[in-house]
Amino acid sequence: MKRNSMLSIIAACSLMSSVSLPASGTPKGSADSGPAHPELVVSTQWLADHLADPNLVIVHIGHDNDDYKAAHIPGARYLAMDKFATGQTPPGTELLPPEQLKKNLEEIGIGDESRVVYYAPDWDPMATRLFFTMDYLGHGNQAALLDGGLDQWTREKRPTSTQPSTWKPGSLTVHLHPEIVAKMDYVRKLIDDPQNQIVIVDARPSKRYRNGHLGGAGSFYWQNALVSEKDPLLKSPQELRQLFAEAGVTGKKKAVSYCEVGLQASYVYFLAHYLGIDAAMYDGSYSEWSEAKQPVVRGDSLR
Repeated sequence: MKRNSMLSIIAACSLMSSVSLPASGTPKGSADSGPAHPELVVSTQWLADHLADPNLVIVHIGHDNDDYKAAHIPGARYLAMDKFATGQTPPGTELLPPEQLKKNLEEIGIGDESRVVYYAPDWDPMATRLFFTMDYLGHGNQAALLDGGLDQWTREKRPTSTQPSTWKPGSLTVHLHPEIVAKMDYVRKLIDDPQNQIVIVDARPSKRYRNGHLGGAGSFYWQNALVSEKDPLLKSPQELRQLFAEAGVTGKKKAVSYCEVGLQASYVYFLAHYLGIDAAMYDGSYSEWSEAKQPVVRGDSLR
């Protein structure tokens, strides 16, 4: 499967339109019940019911336009990864300049009034990387992950299209939030001050965590947030909060996620916002950290 092949590659290396409804119709919950921001996830049923909404922008994210041409959700627009993230190594996946991000998103019709629903058939963290990007530009509250993605859509025998979509360019007003992008010097300070209320979270598989992780980092493999690989729907908010708690993010603590190159970490970043947890992401991630020959911890211990 494409999901497995992409995992192997990585392991080796509020303006809302009239369509901005929660995924399941569940009201905003408390810290002990539903998600703090249910609008950040939509179900396949919700999307099917809103395909004709004029402000809806469905984004199909990938590396290969041929996959989009083979099958995509009707009306979806193709967005290549390199349109919103660089692929250089080291340090890894990095944000493009804001003016370039604005231009590239406007080109696929995203504007101030858009309600964006995104998915990535190849690998889910490619999708949440778009959320991180839009949050950086000040529009994260307009973007929702399609729960289960294209896999769930096709499993339910919903229609797909092979025809390219048409649209008008959007107009996006940028309100930068550089504070969500953690830099290496900032992460060093977190490691040196274990008494702070900010927790570093490693979003990689446990094997990669044991092979070397940042000092004090808790482990939260992003894929553990899904029911299973064959059933790629999000677990309940209570289960997701438990995963954060196991990584050390409890109470009002802030999470700073990282991974190999800045993709898996975007999924944990997205989950934190979904639950109402303050968060940032170390974009350079382990690739930059190791390239700079910074100290790491081996095994399962935090330090």
